[in-house]
Amino acid sequence: MQKIKTALLSYGMSGKVFHAPFLDLHPGFEITGAWERSKKLIQVDFPPVKSYASLEELLQDDCDLVIVNTPVGTHYEYAKQVLLAGKHAIVEKAFTTTAAEAQELAALAEEKGLHLAVFQNRRWDSDFKTVQKVVQDKILGDIVEAEIHFDRYNPNLSPKVHKETQNAGAGILKDLGSHIIDQALCLFGFPEAVSADIRITRTHSLVDDWIDITLFYPELRVRLKAGFFVREPHPSYTLHGKKGSFLKPRGDVQEDELKLGKKPNVTIWGTEPEALQGALHTEIGGKVIKEKVPTLQGNYYAFFEGMYQAISHGKPVPVSAQEGVQVMQIIEAAIQSHQEQKRIQV
Repeated sequence: MQKIKTALLSYGMSGKVFHAPFLDLHPGFEITGAWERSKKLIQVDFPPVKSYASLEELLQDDCDLVIVNTPVGTHYEYAKQVLLAGKHAIVEKAFTTTAAEAQELAALAEEKGLHLAVFQNRRWDSDFKTVQKVVQDKILGDIVEAEIHFDRYNPNLSPKVHKETQNAGAGILKDLGSHIIDQALCLFGFPEAVSADIRITRTHSLVDDWIDITLFYPELRVRLKAGFFVREPHPSYTLHGKKGSFLKPRGDVQEDELKLGKKPNVTIWGTEPEALQGALHTEIGGKVIKEKVPTLQGNYYAFFEGMYQAISHGKPVPVSAQEGVQVMQIIEAAIQSHQEQKRIQV
């Protein structure tokens, strides 16, 4: 197996938690190093690799794939340099700060014959995979209403300066919002219109930290919410169809276990506690049933396997640049809707 030599553009929390463990686990990848501006940490975890002093040094090295896991406001600039250097790229969410930037990167990758993917890892959360199967199996009948929450209780500002200063990449809409927008598009496709309310709720916050977005489809409404003052959480997924309902709490364990330093695997990794199973109340074959639904296993390894198959065997990337463009289009429509206080056609 020929290994894909992979470098990261930072080795903070995202590099250490969400990327390096899976690159290290997958036999098709080889970590070459990371661009580290101050703290030199990657060699502690992976002694043979390099700590690059600059982006230029990294791009001149022998690597095939670069992970752009820097602040959102830098994604467009850095991803463009990566593609111009002839490297494949994975860009974290939010893909860029505008839909135009996202479209330009997608076109550049296509022009150069390179693979460009957006790291929407929450598609491989155990809770979302279970919801996705319920929708695909049509056990609720035609869905008429859905609600997706990504709620937390955390009134404190982030110690990461780039997250709390006014800049084009900051705010909950482009952070947690990009996840639930992507999930909605995966489940239901691209909507006809968008409306949104965007607020600041934390003391001294300078960036949006509460969103309420509605996606309008011909026969369906999808509501997306995220905020930092939800001490008693709602179900993270609520779906109502013409035959029944499904309610599922957020239960994926991967982020918490990765932060504890646990190493992923391909067998039992991402297994939720049974207590967090979703509640199904529907009608099947004329019989009304009310039961818990076993949660599917989540595993971010599948994203990296998909990227390996794309680069090595020409398969589609796991999350395409065009899918990233669509998320940015919804984000821009949400901002416009909030500013103009009206529904925006998309």
